[in-house]
Amino acid sequence: MAKHNLQWDENKLKRFLREGRGQGEGQNYKPWVTVQDFPSKGRCSRVLGWKTNRIHHLFTDSETRYFYLLEWEDAVVDIREHYPLLDLEEVIKEKGDLNFNLFKDKNSGLPYIIYTSFLITLKDTNGQKRYIARSLKADYELQRQRSIERLEIERRYWSNKHIDWGIVTQKDIPTVKAKNIEWVHSSLHFTDERGLEKEEMIYLCDVLLEKMTESSQTIRKITADFDKEYKLQTGTGLFIFKHLIATKRIKLDMNKEIKLNGRLENLVINIKKERMGEDSIVNY
Repeated sequence: MAKHNLQWDENKLKRFLREGRGQGEGQNYKPWVTVQDFPSKGRCSRVLGWKTNRIHHLFTDSETRYFYLLEWEDAVVDIREHYPLLDLEEVIKEKGDLNFNLFKDKNSGLPYIIYTSFLITLKDTNGQKRYIARSLKADYELQRQRSIERLEIERRYWSNKHIDWGIVTQKDIPTVKAKNIEWVHSSLHFTDERGLEKEEMIYLCDVLLEKMTESSQTIRKITADFDKEYKLQTGTGLFIFKHLIATKRIKLDMNKEIKLNGRLENLVINIKKERMGEDSIVNY
């Protein structure tokens, strides 16, 4: 098993900068820290993003669930996790009362690079972009002096950048909604793994959607019968159902648990019945 050096020193800083960490946007962005940097963390996730078509590195359940909430929002066009404040010294002018000694490596004495959990790009209906920054913390961490000091550094940094910044704890995250999004998330990609060509997927989506609008059966029953009728691999109907939710052709109350033994009418807000075009199939 490979050994990971967790010490922070000049060589590692130079390597991170040389690798372009914290640089780029969209698909080209590289987070300051990755799952590979902290192999002992037990709740890490690597998720292929809808918005960016790149792998996102997430270290806690709260980070992962918040990421899924961001993925669901149409106004969000880019998500940059673990965004480093590389120009912190220049941006924060008044720092005499801040204790930066809390954020130095004990052996090398080199200051750590402070990073914010998420830098998010939003685009309004007029095409104008704006940025918001969010720091994810467990609520108990807000009682720790080191966390308080770090958050104050982040707050001043983003304030001087004139970018909206806020703290998000696990209590701010609607868990059911996040889990529902996670459940459908992978169906937006990987349609080819089901052995479905694009034209076939378009056709099957339209047919299943029509059946769901006409049937009073449970979701599980409708999708299972669909597999049998069209001689599909078991689970394909359920995959297409998830895809219809992910593409928002079936609009559900995502704050309610999706129960497969329940009827769709108990969840549905709106169903788009128009035929699906090829641009509605996302298959990276």
